[in-house]
Order: sequence, then C-alpha cells, then structure tokens
Amino acid sequence: MASGIKDKVAILGMGCAKFGERFDADAEDLMVEAFEECIADAGIDVSEIQAAWGSTTFDEMGVGKSAIPYSQALRLPNIPVTRVENYCASGSEAFRGAAYGVASGACDIALAIGVEKLKDTGFGGLPNMNPGPLKSQWWANMTAPGGFAQLASAYRAKHGIGKDDFKRAIAHVSVKSHANGVLNEKAHLRRPITEEDALNAPIIAEPLGLYDCCGVSDGAACAILTTPEIAKSLGKGPVITVKALQIAASNGTEASFNQWDGSHFLTTRVASQRAYEEAGVKNPRDDLSLIEVHDCFSVTELVTMEDLHISPEGTALTDVMDGFYDSDGTIPCQIDGGLKCFGHPIGASGIRMLYEMYLQLLGRAAERQRDDVDLCLTHNLGGFPHENVAAVCIVGRHE
Repeated sequence: MASGIKDKVAILGMGCAKFGERFDADAEDLMVEAFEECIADAGIDVSEIQAAWGSTTFDEMGVGKSAIPYSQALRLPNIPVTRVENYCASGSEAFRGAAYGVASGACDIALAIGVEKLKDTGFGGLPNMNPGPLKSQWWANMTAPGGFAQLASAYRAKHGIGKDDFKRAIAHVSVKSHANGVLNEKAHLRRPITEEDALNAPIIAEPLGLYDCCGVSDGAACAILTTPEIAKSLGKGPVITVKALQIAASNGTEASFNQWDGSHFLTTRVASQRAYEEAGVKNPRDDLSLIEVHDCFSVTELVTMEDLHISPEGTALTDVMDGFYDSDGTIPCQIDGGLKCFGHPIGASGIRMLYEMYLQLLGRAAERQRDDVDLCLTHNLGGFPHENVAAVCIVGRHE
C-alpha cells in the first residue's frame, strides 16, 4: 500500500539565478548560475549526482526538446537526464521526478532544475501554447489575462462581492507582494507600489489592471535532493525534508460539464487535500508557517487561499484585507515577492518558490526572515482556470 514520501527525501542544496530581463545570458548561462550556488550549498561534487530532471516549457526558445543541453551545460557525469513539461507547473514536475527518484531508492542524489528564457522571444507576454487539436477550438481566442479575469467575475458573482471591494482586495495582494519583493535581491521587480497605483493602472482584462498581472522574466532555479540519512552524514543540520508532494491534473470536468461554476480551481483543492493527508497536516490555517502560491494574477492568489483550505470559502477577501497573509501576518504569502515580483520564467517558478521556503527554514532569508518557521507550502499552477494542473509541496525540518 502506498505510504507517500514524507521525510524520505531531503533537500541537500538549492540555488537560484537572478530573475529579470537577462539579455546578458542564455538559458545555459542561467542554469549554470543557479547550479553553481546549488552545488556549493550541497557541499558535493558534480560526479556524485546520479540522475537529473530538467524543466522548460517553451523548448524551441530555450534549451530544445531533449535533455542533453542540461547535461552539457552542467557537465553532468553521463547520468540519466529527463526533460519534463507540465505547463506552468513544470518546475514542480522536475522536483517531483527527482524526489521520487530518491524516495524509490533508484538513486541516492538527484538534481531538479528549471529554466526559461522568455525575454528574447519577441513577445510582450507568453508565446502561444498549443493545446492540441481537440482543444484548439476552445482556446482560439484565449489569453491568460482574459481567462483569469473570468475567474474573478465568477468568484465575485458567487460570493456577492461588489466591484470596488473586490478591486481593493486584489490591489492589496499586489501591494503586499511588491513590498516584499523590495527586500529580495534576486527579484525582477523591486519597487513598492501603492493601492492607488494598482487601482488606477491601465486595465488589461477587467477587473485586472497592470499591477494585477505578473511579469515575463528569464530565470533558473535548482535543487539537489538526497535521503535524510545521507544529508546528516554530510553534516547538514537542520535537515530540510519533503513532507508531501502532490499533483492533480484536470480531467475535463471543469471545461465540459456544469458542476464547476468557474470560481475556483478544483485541482488545487484536490492536490492540497492530498498533500495535507500525506504530511499529516490537520488544520492548515494553524499548522502552516509560510506559503508561496502561483500568483500569476492577483485574483489567482486570493482564490487560492480558499482552494488551499486556509481561508474558509467566501472569506479570503476578509483575510486579505485584515493582513492575514501580509509579511507580518499569521501566514505570510509571497514573502519573497512571488511571481508578481520575480516574473514567471515558466520552467523555473515551481523550484524558485521552494528556494525561498528552504532559505526561511534555514534562517537564511536576511531581511525577509520570518521567526518560528515550521511547515512551508508551495503551490504551482499550470494552464487556465477551466483546464489546469496544480502542484502542492510541503517542506519542513526533519523530525
């Protein structure tokens, strides 16, 4: 019977490149930048890595279709290297591959790395995603801002929230994240904004304005994973382990049937509940110390608070406005600035979120450091509200 991977996998080291308009670097340069920090942190030689998983979403614009560029750029020792892609949850998928490799006993030390090079593509936003022939008729005029604006409308309608109250709440989400991003030297956008800035910004897709949307960036992040026993033998302390890692993919119900009202992410609700069960979390509102969620848009973060079963349904707006998720709140969300300030190099985002949680658990987050950090959760979402994949990971110190 399946027992999950709680405390079977330890994070030996992590690294993160500077996110931003990295016209000075190609995808391989960004991978090397993140990897050099990661392997120095792990305290091992590259020859000790036994398997690797790399994530990139837009292959032709980054590293290509195969996994060979990862191996070549990092001079990996002729080990198995697998390229994975799962929309915007690709980074979490790479981390899952490495974690499962270690947990299964197939390897003792594994690498997960994610990279994306978007600023050289010539697009103002993300390049077109091909959903396949069966979905192309549904996605013909779909844009990310348009899809998530529909989420906002559905949520407002379901809970009877006035337009002005809702816009102030999502503005608070963005203001909070920008304030946090100012303190992060690796973030792309490091300028504080005011509520007035957010409310008066140009509309991208009603009700989402410019400051409700995350940016497009280049970046890379990586992790080296092993067993807790090996981590301890190498002198690591405290040892940070994976408490849960769950992924849920849409099966078509949201897009094809009438049970889904468009106001939430079914996959996030499913993946988070599975993760809590795997980690032994009884009450996430009481048990979690920090969270990083997929704030591609400010409304996504607000809705996700309920889908993660932290804010009771219909109350996320109140929690947001009360400062529950602020840096000095009960459960800070996006304490590093989130996608809002890092931007979203797709293949890297899921691992970048874990990088901040890792720093916080080790007390290395400098001005951002939060006291009494115990359990930390990351949430990485790919696709559109009606058709997506959600990844939830929980990490903490080894018991």
